[in-house]
Amino acid sequence: MKQRRRIYYSEKDKALMWDRWKKGDSLHDIGRLFDRGHSSIQNIIQGAGGIRPRDRERSVLSLTLAEREIISRGLAMGQSLRTIATAIQRSPSTVSREVKRNEGRDRYRAAAAEDMAWQRTLRPKACKLAGELKLVRVISEKLQCEWSPEQISGWLKREYPHDKSYHVSHETIYKSLFIQTRGVLKKELLACLRSRRVMRRSRHATQKGKGLGGIVDAVSIRERPASVEDRAVPGHWEGDLIAGSNNSHIATLVERHSRYVMLVKVENSTTDTVVKALIKQSKKLPGELYKSLTWDRGSELAGHKKFTLATDI
Repeated sequence: MKQRRRIYYSEKDKALMWDRWKKGDSLHDIGRLFDRGHSSIQNIIQGAGGIRPRDRERSVLSLTLAEREIISRGLAMGQSLRTIATAIQRSPSTVSREVKRNEGRDRYRAAAAEDMAWQRTLRPKACKLAGELKLVRVISEKLQCEWSPEQISGWLKREYPHDKSYHVSHETIYKSLFIQTRGVLKKELLACLRSRRVMRRSRHATQKGKGLGGIVDAVSIRERPASVEDRAVPGHWEGDLIAGSNNSHIATLVERHSRYVMLVKVENSTTDTVVKALIKQSKKLPGELYKSLTWDRGSELAGHKKFTLATDI
């Protein structure tokens, strides 16, 4: 099979991703815009903890690329730094520092100087929790007691009303959890959050209207017999549908007792197609080895009644 060409996302592409993420689109939805899987988008979104990075802005005091071009041409013509400074209406000392930090008079290049200027501005502000070991310890203990970041923030302000070093917003706690590159709060503490999420989701994100949960006469997992729960008896299966690239789908079936796995290729994710493929696959096994099937609440098995009638499973 031919390997797909690797895609490199431009800043414009990334801006579109964050816009759609803010509107509540899922990673799968965003991936379809670029004809890529959700994992391709996840690396960008989850790497930032689901929190959109601030757009970088140039200071009004910094030299522009046009001014650097004038400096470069002036140096090539042998003009003095003072003459160049007058041409761009800048202080001679500003031009002198610019030339010295970018290879000097003989090797100064405007484009290279512009790139280096952007690199030098990458000085992110240190997180408030960085280096505050006592504060980090207190927050970690409260998170392990299943306190929310909002509760922790409020409690700290009441417990230490006159000590500003202990005042921290709930947003700072969330960011320190979701953005692991800050290296402050351990990743394991994410499991202590009530939402159990590993990154920030938009307030507009919802699963409504996406075919999840809309199963007519669904059989609750609470009705599953105890003999299925303890994995003592063979013949009870769990299934799920995996979506791949180019609209490819595979149904996975795992036998709970033996962990035996069967893979069923299906043409698409419609319930009619999936149910037909599962019925066909079920006929390959003796009845005593296929007694029940547990599936999640995806819409691909909305036709579960048809499956049961055809197989008595």
